[in-house]
Amino acid sequence: MVAAWLMPDEQTPETDALLDLLRETPALAPDLLRHEIRSLFLAAVKRQRVRESFLPWAMERFNQLPLRHLGPGDDHAVLTLARVHQLSAYDAAYLALAVSKGAALATLDRKLAAAARRETIAVLGPLAEP
Repeated sequence: MVAAWLMPDEQTPETDALLDLLRETPALAPDLLRHEIRSLFLAAVKRQRVRESFLPWAMERFNQLPLRHLGPGDDHAVLTLARVHQLSAYDAAYLALAVSKGAALATLDRKLAAAARRETIAVLGPLAEP
């Protein structure tokens, strides 16, 4: 979801609406989000989706997003959710945070959204159920 807020070719009215909602209540995120965003930007430059001059602007915009970074997450919860739902540890870290805080999960990943629903976690964004 964060990629859709930062990459010019991924923004949609639905993702923009969710970002507007977060201005009222900041989102929670595991620390790994920063590393995932860095990797996304580097891959985008390599694939020539954006120019290298985009990187400083994009990281500044990332730093201004209404996000609260909450550490790496509980090891047991992350590993358990990863095994139960056949998720990567990365994706399970987001789900574990949502479960531990009783918070909704914003994702564009169908497998992660399905796992969240099985854990009775609301999904925000285009994959939200009506």
